[in-house]
Amino acid sequence: WYHIIRFSDNVDSLAISKDTMSGEDNIYVKLISADGQEFFVDRKIAMAGSGTIRTMLEGQFREANENEIRFPEVAGYILNKVVRYLLYKAQHSQSTSRIPEFTIEPEIALELMIASKYLDC
Repeated sequence: WYHIIRFSDNVDSLAISKDTMSGEDNIYVKLISADGQEFFVDRKIAMAGSGTIRTMLEGQFREANENEIRFPEVAGYILNKVVRYLLYKAQHSQSTSRIPEFTIEPEIALELMIASKYLDC
């Protein structure tokens, strides 16, 4: 599964060119869940929304060189919700009007809380 998620998108299953993943002008970072789902997220949004991702991509880590981060303890449906939250946070961070509620299903709340604490988002 390949997911490219933008502000206005629902989850789309799309392939992405390797050119947008490599070189100095990386537009997207690939986040990989424990079950192998891959999420292509705008690099700036991912770094602004998560302290852990920012540290991995700015430092001298393998993730910075490969522009991909594996989360072996995070299920795909949880990483999907985290990515959606990063986009929600970026979209509404400068809002001066009422911010819509970010819905979290009760059955994933605990797992999501653990992931968000690890990701510092």
